[in-house]
Amino acid sequence: MKRSRGVLSYACRAVLGCVAALIVVAGFWSSWGTAQHVLLAKGRDHGTLTVSSCTGKVCTGRYVPSAGSAPHAGLWIDRSTAAKKSERLPVVVRPGSDEAIRTGAAGALHAWVPLGGALLLAALVVAGGLRMTRTAWVAGVAGAGLLVAAFVAL
Repeated sequence: MKRSRGVLSYACRAVLGCVAALIVVAGFWSSWGTAQHVLLAKGRDHGTLTVSSCTGKVCTGRYVPSAGSAPHAGLWIDRSTAAKKSERLPVVVRPGSDEAIRTGAAGALHAWVPLGGALLLAALVVAGGLRMTRTAWVAGVAGAGLLVAAFVAL
């Protein structure tokens, strides 16, 4: 009887460990879709987007390419990264689309927001299910710090 409880306990911890790892990997994967364009921007079109209007979830404006970058018409940027009308934002153009992605520290932090949320969620699983409070605190503080830094930067 004791042995079966021990095996069940280890199995439960293994499953919860896999769930926590899956949450963090999913957060990383979700962030990487945007972060790769900000962090590995060499060879992509760079420039400045001056926000002229915002509707719904996107903002549009005039794009001025940097030296060596191609001009683009009809670029849009996610409204969550473009705060004010007539604001000038350094951007990189997502290849094969009309989407501009904010660069610099603010753009990089914003790109990693899904990972920050995943770390917070995984911290709950680690603390509650695995009873690893120190590890949970580290993950939770890292996730909350990332979210706060992105909020302040934008």
